[in-house]
Amino acid sequence: MKTILKASVLTIYMLHMCFGTDSQHGVSSRKLQRIKKEVAGYKDVAKSIINLAVYGSAQNRSYDRLSLFVDTIGNRVSGSDNLKKAIKYMYNALQEDKLQNVSLEPVKVPHWERGKESAMMIQPRKKNLAILGLGGSIGTPPEGISAEVIVVSSFAELKSRAREAKGKIVVYNEPYVSYGETVQYRSRGAAEAAKVGAVASLIRSVASLSINSPHTGWQDYEDGVPKIPTACITIEDAELMARLASRGVKIVVQLQMGAVQHPDADSFNTVAEIVGSKYPEQVVIVSGHLDSWDVGQGAMDDGGGAFISWEALSLIKDLGLRPKRTIRLVLWTGEEQGGVGAHQYYEKHKKDIGNMDLVMESDTGTFRPLGMQFSGKPEARVIMSEVMQLLAPINITKLYDNAEGTDISFWMQAGVPGASLLDDLSRYFWFHHSEGDTMTVQNPVWMNHCAAIWTVVAYVVADLEEMLPR
Repeated sequence: MKTILKASVLTIYMLHMCFGTDSQHGVSSRKLQRIKKEVAGYKDVAKSIINLAVYGSAQNRSYDRLSLFVDTIGNRVSGSDNLKKAIKYMYNALQEDKLQNVSLEPVKVPHWERGKESAMMIQPRKKNLAILGLGGSIGTPPEGISAEVIVVSSFAELKSRAREAKGKIVVYNEPYVSYGETVQYRSRGAAEAAKVGAVASLIRSVASLSINSPHTGWQDYEDGVPKIPTACITIEDAELMARLASRGVKIVVQLQMGAVQHPDADSFNTVAEIVGSKYPEQVVIVSGHLDSWDVGQGAMDDGGGAFISWEALSLIKDLGLRPKRTIRLVLWTGEEQGGVGAHQYYEKHKKDIGNMDLVMESDTGTFRPLGMQFSGKPEARVIMSEVMQLLAPINITKLYDNAEGTDISFWMQAGVPGASLLDDLSRYFWFHHSEGDTMTVQNPVWMNHCAAIWTVVAYVVADLEEMLPR
């Protein structure tokens, strides 16, 4: 987390930086005051949204909708029958909610199937190892692979011990620093192990806590490098093998993986709208991804984000509000494989980039919300800071830097302002990509607050007289 100035100090600083002189930004202090007054005029509307979402008849609705969805469908890996059922479910639900322009936009997505898999340490003693194959991994031969293990804690150590690794299974016991830094072992581990002649790789799960729980995710092979089977193991088993290896004990593991990479499958991004009253061609996107991994229920990643995005449109509709611009809900597919569905959406719609006002994505859970993250010009940031002050009734007014979201990254890289929900992530990587990602993780009160924030920001930005500066 970055160190954040108090909201009032930060706002004053940004006002000075962005609007201090006409020559610097071409925006007068008179215009700034007009913008502040315009945003402040939404105080009562924001209260109505908050009251309906947090205290009123819509209380717990996003939680109840999500629980029904994940309990009915289950997990939804790209290309699977469950994802097809999920998309059909949501298409019907959005129509029943009487949202506008409900549609399915075709995309092609990867279709990987893990099949049966198992691992056992057979020396120095027999012990079952809990594993989850990594997305895109090849399988082992039917009889499996039995090989001695070499345990390393980093790529640098693997390189220094390259001669020892040939013909062995590389076990990475990399320490967890942060997801962003440590995930490189999951994504590159197989390729780096193959370069030194290893026959398979087992990666310590990229997780901040484990109760003997493996965590899956996508991995990337490299062109010109042999493909070897790869899976994640638990923190506990990685540390066990590291201790055994440090004592000079020979470790042998038997690995069997029935993973298959099928041809890309037909799928859809799911879309619904509230059409703008004055500038319908201009759009604010609210979004989350509908696909998940094939473990748990995908309730946290990213059921919560998808369902508060749906809830935003429902709350606006229930209050009889109609913003000047269109608010478009997009439920992405193929996010877990690198945003493949979102990239195809971008390629199809980038001709309309001038009309994209703001792209919003929630994909880091719906735990206790702390505020919003934003990427855009300083002038736009000042406006967003003012919008966040409308959330004072629930005391969530902070605006942080650097919006996150695989699916909106294509738009942000092209200069469109982006926003993401920031919540308390202290428990997120306990459950991420594991069997633990179930409805038990979710809290209806937190989801109510997340939905209120999401709705207020989306509605007010969509209803301002001018688009955000870019």
